Amino acid sequence: MYRVYFDTNEGTDHGYGLWLDASKRDLSDIPGGPQEGMRIIIYMTGELEMEAVLAFESEQNVWIAQPVPETVNHSKTSCVVLVERSESPSYETNKKQGDRMALIANIESALYRIPLPVTLSDSTHGEITAFELITCRIRDADGAEGVGYTYTVGRNGGATADILRREIPPLVEGREAEDTEALWHHVWWALHYGGRGGPAVLALSALDIALWDLKARRARLPLYQLLGGFDARVPCYAGGIDLDLSVDALLKQTDGNLAKGFRAIKMKVGRPDLKTDVAKVSAMRKHLGDGFPLMADANMKWTVEEAIRAARALAPYDLTWLEEPIIPDDVAGHARILQAGGVPIAAGENLRSLWEFKNYIASGAVSYPEPDVTNCGGVSAFMKIARLAEAFNLPVTSHGAHDITVHLLAACPNRSYLEAHGFGLDKYIEHPLVLQDGLALAPDRHGHGIGFDWNGLGTLAA
Repeated sequence: MYRVYFDTNEGTDHGYGLWLDASKRDLSDIPGGPQEGMRIIIYMTGELEMEAVLAFESEQNVWIAQPVPETVNHSKTSCVVLVERSESPSYETNKKQGDRMALIANIESALYRIPLPVTLSDSTHGEITAFELITCRIRDADGAEGVGYTYTVGRNGGATADILRREIPPLVEGREAEDTEALWHHVWWALHYGGRGGPAVLALSALDIALWDLKARRARLPLYQLLGGFDARVPCYAGGIDLDLSVDALLKQTDGNLAKGFRAIKMKVGRPDLKTDVAKVSAMRKHLGDGFPLMADANMKWTVEEAIRAARALAPYDLTWLEEPIIPDDVAGHARILQAGGVPIAAGENLRSLWEFKNYIASGAVSYPEPDVTNCGGVSAFMKIARLAEAFNLPVTSHGAHDITVHLLAACPNRSYLEAHGFGLDKYIEHPLVLQDGLALAPDRHGHGIGFDWNGLGTLAA
């Protein structure tokens, strides 16, 4: 099936469709030329409108595409004329090195349950023994592939994988792979009524990451350069999931992270007894010394008043930020904590759209917006969130998926720290994240550069 465009500016609207003079068009991009009965896809202004069957009208010297009724998406159109793809402005703008853009041929998704080497814990999710990895592999008509993924802390991965397997392929297969913005909006609104968050936006995130990976690979560029490029060296911190560790165990873990090259560290807080949190933060500050970047993450544990009290108790220890002190739904509460607590606030790993971040930023509720590329809507949404933060003179940080996010922050002049997350994929990827003097290095490989060990992951398929 072939994708074609027609130009409404040159057509004549007869109230039942658009007719164009095919004699003025070159139809050579269809191998063998157009033929009676050939099935095609008709696009108008970049949006999928219908499937159609070709027929030649000899009296008017035009090829007519008769819509397949159940696919018509435009109430006024009953017949249109085939137009060469190369006359579409989007084609001329985007073609690279003489190559035509390629259509999405197929999508392959999979779900894996990856055991953790040690049990992790925080104040809200409890003990975490494994995480779920949901992958998305997109192949275009030229055989090129892009890979994306999302993850959970152990539940709901099946719902996300099912959306990638059943709902998304019919929405994107046959469409232009490089039209990332159009594809994002098409999928977002198609899933919106039953989605708008949760598994639907996780699935969209994995899809969008795969599309950007494919786009960068086709452009023969590292993803961070395709996104604009700022500095391939990104400050990076070790994100510990360590609420239940003793002080001795916490300091031992910290020494291990220092030995790996980290020059900033985040720890968990949110114990039932605030004194225990303060004692641990105090021990960490003494161990690391003054001025060493130290963050604390409460994982939504407290009420607003409890969070203000905790922030004031922790303020003497010079935290870079206090993360997620309360539930993400309480924007006004975050603003109160920021104003009254005396500590910068990071939040965003549980926000699922650009518009939710807008509410936080515009309300003065966050010091460090913290999107997660695997659940905020993918690369497309993450970069918009980062630019929004920049417009408000705020630094942006990140949550999770450090192998991808290093590229995104490497393209942001307002980046602060990349989180190296506890759910690492080092065992299952060819090139783990590289640290140098506390900086994560965005790789120069084409795309995001993550090469999965698919055979190894296969043994963990869920």
